[in-house]
Amino acid sequence: MIVAETERLTLRHASPDDAIAMRSVFCDPEVMQHGDGLQTDDWIRLWITRMNCNYNERGYGLWIITQSFDTLAIGYCGLTWFPNINGRPEVEVGYRLARAYWGRGYATEAAMSVRNLAFSHHDLDRLIAVIEPDNSRSIRVAEKLGMKYDGEVLLDGYDHSDSVYACQRE
Repeated sequence: MIVAETERLTLRHASPDDAIAMRSVFCDPEVMQHGDGLQTDDWIRLWITRMNCNYNERGYGLWIITQSFDTLAIGYCGLTWFPNINGRPEVEVGYRLARAYWGRGYATEAAMSVRNLAFSHHDLDRLIAVIEPDNSRSIRVAEKLGMKYDGEVLLDGYDHSDSVYACQRE
């Protein structure tokens, strides 16, 4: 199911057919440098299943990004609910692209579409991005979304704090 379309991209629900293409995201050490590390094919299939559960339970999740003229998954962008970020529930806009698609403005284009969808369709008032402090690429995307530094958070299972960026609905 298509969720949003931009000038160059389509955001849609994940399907089992995306598992092989998503290896270019989850199995690339450079892409996953600022994430949970390299993942297995079984993990990718479970991730797709979890995203479909999120769509059904919350009405949102992390959506597959494709170029408008193709159905091949090149990354993801979407919304994730966190029950406790520094004492409050939050919704994060998250994004990650296969390295072959870096530097084209796709992450910003997809994230802006998701931000607008979150504020208009999902009636959210605030969005965050949780970013490793040395991930300058993701910080630039967050800032282009109108996000500002909002503090630090230590997520469960992590041994270092991440930066929180946030923006409000206008």
